[in-house]
Amino acid sequence: MPKLKTNSGAKKRFTLTGTGKIKRKHAFKSHILTKKTKKQKRNLTHIGLVAAVDANNVKRMLCIK
Repeated sequence: MPKLKTNSGAKKRFTLTGTGKIKRKHAFKSHILTKKTKKQKRNLTHIGLVAAVDANNVKRMLCIK
């Protein structure tokens, strides 16, 4: 069987934690930041986790079982 290719977009966006959960960054933090409040920008800085519903799709893109 051929080797599976990792989705290169997913490999740049997601990382795996030690317990097997998937870390992600929040959206809306890259540009047009002048109209966003300090609180909103600060809350978008924190790392989020991928929802359990989406975890299997992300793991498939990362070739993780």
